Amino acid sequence: MPALSQDEVRAESLTRARMLLGEDAMASLRNARVAIFGLGGVGGWCAEALARSGAGMLMLVDFDKVAASNINRQVMATTATLGRAKVEVLAERLREISPAIRLDVREEFYSPANAASFKLEDFDYAIDAIDSLESKAALIRHALSIPSLKLFSSMGAARKVDPCAVGAGLFRKVAGDPLARALRRIFRKSGGMPERDFTCVWSPENRENALPPADGSRANGSLAHVTAIFGFTLAGLVVRDAARI
Repeated sequence: MPALSQDEVRAESLTRARMLLGEDAMASLRNARVAIFGLGGVGGWCAEALARSGAGMLMLVDFDKVAASNINRQVMATTATLGRAKVEVLAERLREISPAIRLDVREEFYSPANAASFKLEDFDYAIDAIDSLESKAALIRHALSIPSLKLFSSMGAARKVDPCAVGAGLFRKVAGDPLARALRRIFRKSGGMPERDFTCVWSPENRENALPPADGSRANGSLAHVTAIFGFTLAGLVVRDAARI
């Protein structure tokens, strides 16, 4: 059997997606520009799902390096990638999945100080999978200030074990999520709630940790089958919107 060209591989790899969504939707996904902030247990899976679904351009933003504690839930984390930049490892993986994908790889920490450098006005979608509360709140305000940009945000995926409880809805209607509660406090202290609402992925489940963090940090326990569902749901929101379904 003769070797396939890269164009033939890409076309063949998207056959099942094209059968489901149709040519027009696949063209929309190919032209979509998606900025993903935070590539941990949620954002990494979101990026992979988008690449496998035919998204043409992703900006990957994360300042962190792969740690052993990431292996249980983060797509780029293996014993072979320890110590490497998450954005670098994930970019390699996505290019193996989709050689034609266009990536803007940013090993940076999003903050109000460098917000303008990301040029979100050039994107169609922003995915917020940031853990840091202050940066998360700043990104949400920034994204919502751009009328043409659609924001999808992840609430807390830690301390949860039930994938069936995960869903998507408007931020103003989220109840029982500690991260959403903390965000509302930050918004009220810094100018009030955003005028525009936005869609987020969340779960009402809230389990106490069986064990507190051994290092005294504020980290919470989390599992791949839940964090991945959060990431896949964020990717699904982009796919459905781009495909208009």
